[in-house]
Amino acid sequence: MDSQWIELSPENLKDEHLCCIIRTKKAHPGVEAKRSWLSGRLQESHVFRKLNARECAFIEYAPLETAWVPVIGRNYYYIYCLWVQGQPKGHGYGRQLMESCLSDARVHGKSGVCMLGAAKQKAWLSDQNFAKKFGFETVDATADGYKLLALSFDGTVPQLAPNAKTQAIESRVLTIYYDDQCPYILQRVETLKAHCAAKSIPAQFIRVESLAQAKSLPCVFNNWAVFYNGHLVTVNQIDGSALDRICKRNG
Repeated sequence: MDSQWIELSPENLKDEHLCCIIRTKKAHPGVEAKRSWLSGRLQESHVFRKLNARECAFIEYAPLETAWVPVIGRNYYYIYCLWVQGQPKGHGYGRQLMESCLSDARVHGKSGVCMLGAAKQKAWLSDQNFAKKFGFETVDATADGYKLLALSFDGTVPQLAPNAKTQAIESRVLTIYYDDQCPYILQRVETLKAHCAAKSIPAQFIRVESLAQAKSLPCVFNNWAVFYNGHLVTVNQIDGSALDRICKRNG
């Protein structure tokens, strides 16, 4: 790719804009949490490639073996996020970013590339219809409609870990699993904790802090998962109003 793109590295990580629509020039707790998380992941061949601008156009992926998701397989890349938003839309950047990932996979002898999808497109999940234009197909799924999409180069396919298909936990209280991979999550957690305290909603917030913990999660997971009454209700990041609707609907 040409000079309009930048790939994050340990050397430039502290100085580069992290590309989401958070554009404050001041230190932002969520952005700094993401930066800290990335500092460990970049040592594991994690890739964060972005437009050389303070805009939102980037792709983020990692070797499946070290990707913080309950997906298993060998010699694949896992796409966490492919996002083009705002001013960069309509310039073909999404296609260029996807092609760069697929090219990278082939150069490094990977068996393919995979990502999380759903029967109905979910917010905060990369556009699966866009991925299907490149040949991605559903290779595994949960009973409630979440899908693992893959583009295989050699006929092998990854799978959702058996624990990921459980989609249930013993606890009946509101339970949210999260990590620091997305800059929006830290403040989202703080807001929901305050909301739960104000409304006396029992809740537990479980921060995913290791690869082993991520691989063993009882649900599909990209960086966020919400359970209520023992069942997974969404992988979307929610606010207090959405939480109230979940409690009312599943109460």
